[in-house]
Amino acid sequence: MSAEDSGVVKIALVSCGSEYAGVQPEFDEAAAKVNAKFVFPEIDVASIDTIGREFGLEVASGDLRLMMARAKAVVEGTTNVDGVFITTCFRCAEGAIVRNEVRRYIHRHSNIPVISYSFTESTTAGTLLTRLEALTTIVRRRHLLTREVQKGLTAGIDSGSTTTKAVVMKDNKIIGKGWVPTTKVLESAEEAYSQALEEAGVSREEVQALGTTGYGRFLIGNHFKAQLIQEEITVNSKGAVYLADRQRGPATVIDIGGMDNKAISVEDGIPGMFTMGGICAGASGRFFEMISKRLGVDITELGALAVKGMHENVSMNSYCIVFGIQSLVNSLARGATPEDVAAAACYSVVEQIYEQQLQEVDVREPLILVGGSSLIEGVPKALGRLLKIDVLVPENSHLIGAVGAALLASGYVEE
Repeated sequence: MSAEDSGVVKIALVSCGSEYAGVQPEFDEAAAKVNAKFVFPEIDVASIDTIGREFGLEVASGDLRLMMARAKAVVEGTTNVDGVFITTCFRCAEGAIVRNEVRRYIHRHSNIPVISYSFTESTTAGTLLTRLEALTTIVRRRHLLTREVQKGLTAGIDSGSTTTKAVVMKDNKIIGKGWVPTTKVLESAEEAYSQALEEAGVSREEVQALGTTGYGRFLIGNHFKAQLIQEEITVNSKGAVYLADRQRGPATVIDIGGMDNKAISVEDGIPGMFTMGGICAGASGRFFEMISKRLGVDITELGALAVKGMHENVSMNSYCIVFGIQSLVNSLARGATPEDVAAAACYSVVEQIYEQQLQEVDVREPLILVGGSSLIEGVPKALGRLLKIDVLVPENSHLIGAVGAALLASGYVEE
C-alpha cells in the first residue's frame, strides 16, 4: 500500500546512530506531526565488515559502516520506504564525508527523495518540521508537483520572514503582484494580497483557488481559507523552474531568503535532494540588510556597489552575522572602499552556501538563483565566479513562492 493510500509516509533513517542519541525523540516528534514514521533498514550484519570497500570509504567507525549498509538496503529494496532522511552529527568530519557519499549513492541508484541533515545536541522537532514536511509532500503530492501550466484565475501568497509576496495569475500569466515587509503576519498578507488583486483588476470572490506558503503559511492559509497550504521547499523550487522555463530535465535551485537559504536539486520540476538553512543568518538576506545599513545605502543599491568592487581586498566573515558586521567595521577602519566591502559581503554569503548547502546536493546546470537576495547584482556574479558556471536569475525571481503557490493551487480549479 502506498503512502498516498495509507496516509503514513515511511522514511528510512540512515544515520550514524542518532537512535542512541538524545535527538531521536525530536526526530520522531517531527515525523509524527507530518503523519510519517522513521524505519530502520534491515541489513545483513556480516556486510558491515566489507561495506566500506563497496563505497570506496574505509572508515573506522562501526556506526558509519552501519550507515552505508542501511543505504545499500534502501537501494536494493530490502526495506520498502517512501523517502530517506540521512543524518550525522554536525561535529563529525568523517560523518559528513560518509553522509555525502551515501546521499549520492541513493540518488544515483534510486528515485527515492532524499534529505540530508547534520544534527546537533540542540536540534528540535521544530527545526526539522519544514524539512520533513517537504519530504512527505514530494511523496504525497507528486501528481500535483508535475503541474507545468497555470490554469484559471488563482492566487498565491508567500508569508516570508522579512517580506510578504502575493501574485494573481490567469491562464499562465502573472496579472497582479504585491510585495511588502512582513510586520504583523496577517496584516502584511492582507496588504500584499490587496495590492496584487488591485493590479490584476479582480476581486477576491473571483479567485478560483488560493495557495499559501512560507513561515506564516498556516496562519494566513486558515485566515484566507486557502485550498493549498504547502511548505516553501517544494513550492519555491516549482516557482523557480516555472519562471526560468526549465521545468523539464535537471536543475539546481538556490534560494537565499530573509533568514535562511535552500539548495534544491530538481528533476522535471520535482525536488530529488534538498537541504535547508545554514550555520547562521550570515548567509541570508538579513546579512545584506545589515551590511547596507552600515554602509549607509539602501539594500537596492548594494548590488550596484558590489559589481564595482573587488572582494579579494576585504576579509569578510559571514558564518556569524555578528562577526560579519565586525569584519565590515574593521575593514572600513582600515580604509576599505564601500564597493570592496559590498563585493566581499556578496562573496562571503555565496561562499558559505557553497561550503555548507551545495555539499549536500548534486549541482547540475542550469543553476537558478532566486529569493530577494538574487536581485542584488553582486550575488549572482559572485556565485557564478565561485562555481565557474552561468547563473540564471529569472524575471520576478523574488516572487517564486507566491508564483509556485498560485501555479500549484490551479490544480484545485480543475478538481
